[in-house]
Amino acid sequence: MEIHKITDDLQVAGQIGPSDIPELASKGIKTIICNRPDSEAPGQPSFSEIERLAEAEGIKAIYHPIRAPNAISDADAEIFEKEMADAEKPVLAFCRTGTRSAFLWSLSQAGKLPAQEIALKAMRAGYDISPVLQRLEK
Repeated sequence: MEIHKITDDLQVAGQIGPSDIPELASKGIKTIICNRPDSEAPGQPSFSEIERLAEAEGIKAIYHPIRAPNAISDADAEIFEKEMADAEKPVLAFCRTGTRSAFLWSLSQAGKLPAQEIALKAMRAGYDISPVLQRLEK
């Protein structure tokens, strides 16, 4: 499992598995946000399995599936912003590669941080958010 720090409160990763949950707990993760729909790929653990194991480790799990990076609506970004505001920190958001989670965070920050600062934070974490940059600048 490769974790990418976007902010002090948010880390992003690709698909996590059941065996990753104890490690996340040992790293102090308090909330997991799953941005990957169930059954997107064969062999992918279900959200309910991740949730059950996370809660056994004292980690809250939130299900906010996004079908594709280009399918993120403004409403999705607003929901993610609220999830982050209400979540015990630090948070780990994940999807297949982490891109959807990084895009969601980026769009949730539009109007709060300058677009270039958002892009820089994402880039430092290893994510290219250029596909949503125009939306951030509006």
